[in-house]
Amino acid sequence: MFPSGVPQTFQTGTILVEDGTVLPGAMALEGSALSQEWRSVLDLDRMGIEAQLAKAGWTFFYMAGEVKKFAFGRDVGKRVSAAVGRVIRDVQGQRCNCLEITHLATRSFLGIPYTSVAAHPRHIQNGCQFRGR
Repeated sequence: MFPSGVPQTFQTGTILVEDGTVLPGAMALEGSALSQEWRSVLDLDRMGIEAQLAKAGWTFFYMAGEVKKFAFGRDVGKRVSAAVGRVIRDVQGQRCNCLEITHLATRSFLGIPYTSVAAHPRHIQNGCQFRGR
């Protein structure tokens, strides 16, 4: 899902937005490209994004169901990228253009390291009735 060799820095609270997401007026989200389709927001947290969108009359939807994914393997970077990539696929399946990582942990099971990632799908759009992508 993500280019190899590119270090990924994910943590609880990280917001990922799909490239091409329409934003109000002059609002721009400074981000770091994760793939050709998604980027990590660097300049604002959830509350900052919500405030700017609300000011413009837009909505930052919060979907109640949490998406949880796991990835096993020795290379921590590949594990995290794989687990986040699986979360993104689920979020896209829900027709959402954004997500917020709510949990990220690295552990081991029977000596095999794994990473678990949980996130809430989010969606940015003009209007208060969810339309999806």
